[in-house]
Amino acid sequence: MRRRLFAAAAVAAVAVPAVAATPPAVADRAHSSVVSTNPVDYTPHVLDGTVWALALIGDTVVVGGAFTKVTDSSRRQTLARKNIFAFGLHDGAIRSFAPQVDGAIYSLAAGPDSTVYAGGAFKTVNGSAQRGMTRLSVRTGERIGSFAAKVNWGDVRALAARGDRLYAGGTFSAVNGVPRVGLARLNAHTGRVDPGFDARLAGPGLKRTRVEHFDVSPDGRKLIAIGAFLRAGTSDRTQIALFDVGGPAAQLTTWYTDAFKPPCMKGFDTYLRQVKFSPDASYIVVAATGRASSAQKLCDSAARFETRTGGRHNPTWVQRTGGDSLYAVAITGPAVYLGGHQRWFDNPYGTDGNGPGPGAVSRPGIGAVNPSTGKALPWNPTRSRGVGVRAFLTAPEGLLVGSDTDQLGREYHGRIGMFPLS
Repeated sequence: MRRRLFAAAAVAAVAVPAVAATPPAVADRAHSSVVSTNPVDYTPHVLDGTVWALALIGDTVVVGGAFTKVTDSSRRQTLARKNIFAFGLHDGAIRSFAPQVDGAIYSLAAGPDSTVYAGGAFKTVNGSAQRGMTRLSVRTGERIGSFAAKVNWGDVRALAARGDRLYAGGTFSAVNGVPRVGLARLNAHTGRVDPGFDARLAGPGLKRTRVEHFDVSPDGRKLIAIGAFLRAGTSDRTQIALFDVGGPAAQLTTWYTDAFKPPCMKGFDTYLRQVKFSPDASYIVVAATGRASSAQKLCDSAARFETRTGGRHNPTWVQRTGGDSLYAVAITGPAVYLGGHQRWFDNPYGTDGNGPGPGAVSRPGIGAVNPSTGKALPWNPTRSRGVGVRAFLTAPEGLLVGSDTDQLGREYHGRIGMFPLS
């Protein structure tokens, strides 16, 4: 019998209990050890589609993506939940929270007073027009009407809240009619665009300038953005840029890297997919796709870069899969967790068609590497690979995983699971 850390999950949907008024700074949490390879048994299951985003508000996990049905951990009751739902972190009980959005949700961020910000490709929320982003009550599922932000077109792919500020990144070119290409800062309560904050991202020659993902340091002073862009203001910044956001403007720092200038397979205007700060904000790790195997390029790899100093930076280390994409990263101190549809780690000389090279180790769909060296750790729970892991969420209790498949740690876990701390 598999381990259960808390009470068994309730079968019926239950109301959401009160949660803390002020959310913690959202960045990957430091853990004391590597998580177990044995997922808890009580998390619910998403029965179709893909989980793209996870957020923790008090003891409630909010899940976003492109799906229509969920079920409790015992698979005895199926509930309609379109693109968003919530469950209890400690028992897996599915909440009554069920807002109606008409498109996929790609990003979530904890808000104040038991609320959650959601970003994605939707145009309406609970019947009201609000394109791309919204704020919702986690207790009732109601749209918070005082938060009126909306994008002109495209989608919102990343969100982060720090105090009274909300950052949004995606494929848009304006928010509330105010020109902002790919990245904006808003008033977290009203959704009003910060008039002095403009990253001025541009991609001369690219089809569309966009921010694929970003992360904000726990103290709210640094923002690292990745995506389809080549310039920030008047400075060259190929696919990645680091900003000082502690003041009223988006100040591009002198930090930069040329490591992502070499192209991967033709057709990728950006091959970077996710970036995270370490809990102490001293370094970042970038996860990438690219459909290419190379011991010289950063296609289909994860790479660590130091961030304490300015100037040109090369990777501290690179973890190469040998031709399989990485989409998600989480950093906890003892480990850097990586997810995608990879088959191997430590595989710089392997190729997608010819198999693993010398020294490669099997890590199907999920794995962990040493933060100092980038080499694979023994942690190897496995998952059915599918397209790949799309979201990690570090909670005090462990590591939550969102994806598009239903096997995690050699057990059935429909697109959601949690590896507990030992």
